[in-house]
Amino acid sequence: MSVPDSRRDVTEMTATERGVGLADQSADLETVLAWFRRMREKEPVSHDGEAGVWHVFRHADAERILADPGTFSSDFSSFMAPQEDVARFIKGNLLRKDPPQHRKLRTLVSKVFTPGMVARLAPRIEVITDELLDAKAGAEQIELVSDLAYPLPVIVIAELLGIPTEDRPMFGRWADALVAPESQTSFIPNPERTKSMAIVMREMNAYCLEHIRRRRARPEDDLASRLVEAEVDGQRLDDEEIIGFVGLLLLAGHITTTALLGNVVLCLDEHPEAAAALRADSGLLPGAIEEVLRFRTPLAPSMRRTTRDARIGEHTVPAGRIVLAWLASANRDERKFSEPDRFDIRRTPNAHLSFGHGIHFCLGAPLARLEVRIAVRKMLARWSAMSVGEGAEYHDARGIVGAKRLPLHLRWA
Repeated sequence: MSVPDSRRDVTEMTATERGVGLADQSADLETVLAWFRRMREKEPVSHDGEAGVWHVFRHADAERILADPGTFSSDFSSFMAPQEDVARFIKGNLLRKDPPQHRKLRTLVSKVFTPGMVARLAPRIEVITDELLDAKAGAEQIELVSDLAYPLPVIVIAELLGIPTEDRPMFGRWADALVAPESQTSFIPNPERTKSMAIVMREMNAYCLEHIRRRRARPEDDLASRLVEAEVDGQRLDDEEIIGFVGLLLLAGHITTTALLGNVVLCLDEHPEAAAALRADSGLLPGAIEEVLRFRTPLAPSMRRTTRDARIGEHTVPAGRIVLAWLASANRDERKFSEPDRFDIRRTPNAHLSFGHGIHFCLGAPLARLEVRIAVRKMLARWSAMSVGEGAEYHDARGIVGAKRLPLHLRWA
């Protein structure tokens, strides 16, 4: 990684010279945060010729991009050669749709996937969390990701959809394949990656389609049946649209919760005074989770495509370009947050962008917050002390900010 020559204009520097590049093999969180800090100050909107994308680092610019789907599209089909399995998988993926298709899908899905429905899951989430923690009762060390943070959301989502217990490992395998490390920072689709993803999507599409058709024939008390039956103004979801939402729920649902739960533990390990405050007053937990979302943003960038020439800051971004709104940078923007590098579980207001903004605000945010709130409350009640051990492994912080492996030393209460 080269050091910039201070005599050169920053706009002439390559991404690598600025401190980190998308072509680099990997980047840890501190390196990425330092890059964000420099870029917010020196070049808040920048063109990365090496990666072929535009970077946006400040909160106000990122928020404006997320709020304007007419100019900043979420549809990237024009960058990919037509592929039947991929097209079927993303047909109902809300994250990759613009109005009016997005409006139809979100209206129908929101009719059944409601905050009230999520709230009613709390007792079952409590039981699942207890079962996972009981399996490690008395252990002096656990691996948080594989023992709790990963299985918890996968089990919850599988049960929610009515997926048989014996089929859950398949869902985990599909999710792992679709969020493989090479996909986290490869922002321009490439044919080889699309081909490998299509193989997984074909298998997942076939399974989900069969499951949905069973529910059409014999509805049960699960989300899949409710999605089949959902109707607004005479419109219904077809089978392929339901496949897309199921895929989104599986991928986004487990990635966010797994990363967030690990990030809570990392923050509390680094800030023991916050852990003590939460043990003394569990009412602080919702605010603490919001601060973790800001401080360690689970999904670092949000990607858009310009539909027309767009003015961002002092730059005009041409139509048809990929723009990366760096949420993890926006959430540390000194112009928006007081002392942004200080972890403060009592921070108010806390206008982080971790769950997005505008029409694509995360539909699963209530579920992620509920799962993490329940899990952390139970962890703090059972463990009088916890500390991160050696051997922790992390995702590339330019994609997912979170642990892949997180050993914890425990003292049980």
